[in-house]
Amino acid sequence: MAEGTIKKLTDKGFGFIDTGGNKDLFFHSSNVECEGGYDSLHEGQRVSFTEGEGPKGPRAENVQPA
Repeated sequence: MAEGTIKKLTDKGFGFIDTGGNKDLFFHSSNVECEGGYDSLHEGQRVSFTEGEGPKGPRAENVQPA
């Protein structure tokens, strides 16, 4: 699994992960796999994830605290 840092969370149920590369990776609240779900995450938190492909391009899946 890859790791990154949550860069931004929105009140619309999605966010972006700073992967250390030149592009941030989108994730949706339905791809969060931890107790408390999306609401338990915060900006600046380290997370692990798998890279997947969504309808609009690359996205993070199976997002969970690292």
